Amino acid sequence: MKVFGIDVIKGSVRSRSRRPMYALVVMSGREIVSESEVSGFRLLRLLNAETPDILAVDSLQEISVDQHDLFSFLQSLPPSVRLVQVTGGERKETLGKVASRFNISFNRFDPFDEARTIARVAALGAGAEVVAFENESEIVVSRHRSPGKGGWSQNRYVRKIHGAVQAKAREIGLALMAAGLRYEKRETRAFGGCSRVAFTVQAPRDQVPVSTFRGADVQVRISGKRLERIRFRPLSSKPPYLIAGIDPGTTTAIAALDLDGNLLLLESSRQISMSGVIEALYRVGKPLIIASDVHDMPFSVEKIRRAFNAVAHTPRQDMSVEAKHALTSGYVYQNDHERDALSAALEAFRTYRNKFQSLQKRVPPGYELDEVRAGIVRGQSVEQVIGDLKGKAAPPEEQAPPVEIEAARDERIRILDGTVKRLRVLVGELQEEVEERDRQVIRLQERLKRVRSRQDQKVRFDAEVTKRDVIIQNLKKRLRKEERANRALKKRIERMKEFDEALLSGETIPLKILPALTREGVKAVSAESGIREGDVFYVPRIEGFGKSAVKDLAQAGIAALLVGEFAGDAVAREVEGVFRDFNTPVLSTDHVRVVVKGGRGAADPGQFRTAIRQWQESQAEYEKEKKGRMLEEIFREYQAERGKEMKKVG
Repeated sequence: MKVFGIDVIKGSVRSRSRRPMYALVVMSGREIVSESEVSGFRLLRLLNAETPDILAVDSLQEISVDQHDLFSFLQSLPPSVRLVQVTGGERKETLGKVASRFNISFNRFDPFDEARTIARVAALGAGAEVVAFENESEIVVSRHRSPGKGGWSQNRYVRKIHGAVQAKAREIGLALMAAGLRYEKRETRAFGGCSRVAFTVQAPRDQVPVSTFRGADVQVRISGKRLERIRFRPLSSKPPYLIAGIDPGTTTAIAALDLDGNLLLLESSRQISMSGVIEALYRVGKPLIIASDVHDMPFSVEKIRRAFNAVAHTPRQDMSVEAKHALTSGYVYQNDHERDALSAALEAFRTYRNKFQSLQKRVPPGYELDEVRAGIVRGQSVEQVIGDLKGKAAPPEEQAPPVEIEAARDERIRILDGTVKRLRVLVGELQEEVEERDRQVIRLQERLKRVRSRQDQKVRFDAEVTKRDVIIQNLKKRLRKEERANRALKKRIERMKEFDEALLSGETIPLKILPALTREGVKAVSAESGIREGDVFYVPRIEGFGKSAVKDLAQAGIAALLVGEFAGDAVAREVEGVFRDFNTPVLSTDHVRVVVKGGRGAADPGQFRTAIRQWQESQAEYEKEKKGRMLEEIFREYQAERGKEMKKVG
């Protein structure tokens, strides 16, 4: 594997006057091949010429200004070259901290020493690969020259260019079909062939069997489909080793530390099972030590330890509450169960801390300290662990003889057989637990169905009761309204009966009181006691009378209208004229004595009849005078018309 490690010597990508110069270290396998000082342009030429496996940097800001610039830089790299940021992805670390994991020291003021360190840790699997493109590529075949205005041979020249584009597109299509890649093709037809052909290939750039090309008439450009944002993929998929403390019980708590004592996980739950604990630890890393805060490890914790084939750690005696508080004083936890799990993990880390620190002096640089620590915890010596790591990293010709390989393989098979047996036992126990949980779920579901059925019945009953209550309230409102209307009608009928009885007795003339000679007053009397033919009405005053009210009374056929006060001779003459036009008697209380008491009225029968006869006689005279005036008006009109005709004849 070839790795390029770079670090900035001077300049910056953000500066327009001082472009960056890089210290470049080329590493092949575990050996450094060359060291040189290169510019950004020279670096890209070397990358395209040598196509290393990894280009390693400690910060992306050394090669790009922003995300757009980073996309352009990645697009210019050969497809097989991976860009790796050795200090991590979203969560970055310092280069010193990354190098310390492999027991490597360097001078941070020397760019070449930093570049060597960057290349070495990248070769050992540190850092994260920068992922900027999806698993989709676009190939564009287009003209490399413009047809221009042309002359006599313009058509032949254009046909030649477009034919070359079409031929190159067919060649690329055959290459994609031979590679078994799915693609979509979009053609822009033109005179003599195509002016542009675009292929959308369902494969990353490094799997496309086509390269960028520029010819006399045709050019080919290959680009990947950009992601919405840059992603980071760990270069090494190996999970970190953990020191896990577990506190079982009704509430199960889990605490996980890395081999440097950093807290990675601390949680507790009342519903979590053993399988849930195993899954939670798998998400964080690989448990190397399983610890408990009591001397005799609980059976459930022991089963989890067997599942990971981890090393058990228990204190010499059960830890006291004071000791737990002292260990966890610098941490934040939610309850006592999390405190107990955290104190168990911290106690295990404290037991191995001095041994871990002494390893840094004994382990040569270039070996991952976590692997060496794991071997020491499992009971191996430093020499054995380093020998195993050398054996894994050594090339095939330097491996041990076949006899030793067979012995190691037999030992490995024996260990794996034991692990398989333990896992089968654990799987059986977990299956029994799952079956019990399934039965419990079925029981709870049946119970939930019964509860929901009762609740549904209650909800339906409550809804029906509410609906009926609304109907009853509406009916009660209607009933009260009808009762009020019924009482009003009864009172009206009683008044009408009293009026009829008084009329039939002949002793007095009953009067219906009209509050005002207006249409509203007529409507009020009609609603209260009704208006019938032959009724006699009494109105105290007639200011503001309306002809529409007089018309309504005349059409109803009333016998007469008695008026208390006319409020002036002019008003009296006007009112009398209106009533005479409708042939309705209007009488003054000066000639007919009227008595009003309690909203009722009565008139003297003799005076009323005498006043009616007098009004009828005056009405006859009024009609005769009216007809005379009408004849005179007709005669005058005739004379006027006759005079006009005579003037025309003369």
